[in-house]
Amino acid sequence: MNKRTALILGDIVALSILTVIGFATHGETELSFLPRMAAVFFPALLGWFLLAPWFGLFDPCAISIPKNLLRIPLVMLFAAPFAVILRGALLGAPALPLFALIFGGSNALGIMVWRWLYIFIARSNQ
Repeated sequence: MNKRTALILGDIVALSILTVIGFATHGETELSFLPRMAAVFFPALLGWFLLAPWFGLFDPCAISIPKNLLRIPLVMLFAAPFAVILRGALLGAPALPLFALIFGGSNALGIMVWRWLYIFIARSNQ
């Protein structure tokens, strides 16, 4: 598996775990919440995968430098409000700015942890 594929799959897994954790913190882990989880997860994926490549987050040279992890919050600064607005449109609910802030911050932190682990593992295998 090449680096880009590993990053894409890892990002999908990280965002799915973060989505489940987010719902679990509100006690919403039953199967009946899957449509709402999807209404959060897929817009987040769309926003992330539209913007992350523009910031070099899938460039093999850029991803090996730990300081480039700081690009992730910058991407989430734009991807999270986009995802929250799209979620609101899908659910017919308001797009709350506080939710966008918490959603973006927690997703940025989670993806940064995953990407840091990726860098650590990749360096130890060299």
